[in-house]
Amino acid sequence: MEPVTHGITLDGVARFVDIATDALSSAREEIDALNVYPVPDGDTGTNMFLTVSAARDELRAARLADPDLDLEAGMALLARAALMGARGNSGVILSQMLRAYVTHLAGAASEEPRVQTIAAAMASATDASYAAVGTPVEGTILTVARAASDAALATAERPGARARDVFTAAAAAARAALARTPEQLAVLAQAGVVDAGGRGLTVVLDAVETTATGRRPMPYATPIGTHLIPVATAVPSDDLTADGPAYEVMYLLDASPTEEVDAIHTLRSTLAGLGDSLVVVGGDGLWNVHVHVDDVGAAIEAGIAAGRPHRIRVTHFAEQIADNRHKLSSTRAGRKVVAVAAGPGLADLFASAGAVVVPGGPGQRPSTGQLLEAITASGAAEVVVLPNDADTVRAAEIAARTAEAELGVSVEVIPTQAQVQGLAAISVHEPGRGFDADVREMTATARHARHGAVTVAARRAITMAGPCEPGDALGVIAGDFAVVGADLEAVANDVLERLLAGGGELVTIVSGEGGVELADRVAAHVEERHPHVDVAVHEGGQPRYPLLVSVE
Repeated sequence: MEPVTHGITLDGVARFVDIATDALSSAREEIDALNVYPVPDGDTGTNMFLTVSAARDELRAARLADPDLDLEAGMALLARAALMGARGNSGVILSQMLRAYVTHLAGAASEEPRVQTIAAAMASATDASYAAVGTPVEGTILTVARAASDAALATAERPGARARDVFTAAAAAARAALARTPEQLAVLAQAGVVDAGGRGLTVVLDAVETTATGRRPMPYATPIGTHLIPVATAVPSDDLTADGPAYEVMYLLDASPTEEVDAIHTLRSTLAGLGDSLVVVGGDGLWNVHVHVDDVGAAIEAGIAAGRPHRIRVTHFAEQIADNRHKLSSTRAGRKVVAVAAGPGLADLFASAGAVVVPGGPGQRPSTGQLLEAITASGAAEVVVLPNDADTVRAAEIAARTAEAELGVSVEVIPTQAQVQGLAAISVHEPGRGFDADVREMTATARHARHGAVTVAARRAITMAGPCEPGDALGVIAGDFAVVGADLEAVANDVLERLLAGGGELVTIVSGEGGVELADRVAAHVEERHPHVDVAVHEGGQPRYPLLVSVE
């Protein structure tokens, strides 16, 4: 039996996640600044972005590994990745909403009209968000979600309504509900802001509308002051009252699927008695737990009683709010390079130059969270990031800005598009120089490195260089297919001749899996044809690309 799709495609889902991730990254600082409830720790936008970007990264990797991935498997993977990557109160709630939406679509009857299915899925997401929260509070993301799903249901009942009408109505209702949140929650009115989690949800719903209609919604209208990044005022110091919880505890929980109903019920009851801001979401043996407590040990012991807690994160609010930046930056010193490496040999090359290496490359591009972890783990006060891949540059930039905000470090991303550009940049890295001067020199060197590669066509396609068949050799120059041929060596030589046509003093050749002998033959060709050019050959071990090349 074919799964019910109701006109939804995996391409459309992937496009929505891309738009939502980019939109949350752009709104991250604004949302962080709005964050005064339940604790003014200034990370709601970052947490929601990291939650959605984790789902986006997993879906991208899965589609690269399996181009025939179907809609049902793709949506299940998306929901699970969001659950595992969820951070913070609003991020966990958002992951549950996504899970409930996807689950409802998968189980909808085929005869149900598409608009009603979509509206009902949005209502299911709202119901799940309320059910996940220990004590639901109006004037938050929950209120915005309810307004959106109510508008969706009402629109779906109108004669002739289309899916795009449902999405547009839901997004508009969410923006209107967001503007009213200060009327429902006193702390928001006191600070002069709207709810941060609600604002994050409007960004996601605006992304849904853009995906469905191709239009960008009008900016939400709410009185948050005259600054682009709003400044909350009159917020109680640390938002930590004498009887308020001091810690945020989060963990993933593996529970027995046959016993999880009772175990999770007991867990919720236990944690509700320990603190507040309780959110427990998940299912099918995997749960994400979030709670604010004073007794960290008791919160973790409750998880042990329910299953196996892991990825445990404990945040002390007072430290995070009052002096997190100074505390962390004061222990950091020196300068480090964080480099994404697409193969074991490339990892060794970057590591030998002193870089902190993050595994990457086609099929396993690093997430923003992985890059942020590498920057944090470097221990440096100044960090240079080399993404070495066009699709990783944006994730690197978000990780850099997040690290600057959370750690108080200086981070610069050099937008290297290829591994060989990263090698060129790190070859002139000099920690003894001033930070800005070092970044300028590395950037200039990377830009002057003309780069190319050779690979093998996996399927029939039309390229910039003409049609190709499976097994054809493809030559890449500056990210575009420029040569199609039958022989890898001939294509590689053609690519290098084109790169050398503009002059050059150094050719770098990096062999991939099974490409060591090919690299030696191509190097010999260059030395014979261009005796004045130096040639450096390295074993990179990268998959899919037998050779990576550059000319400086």
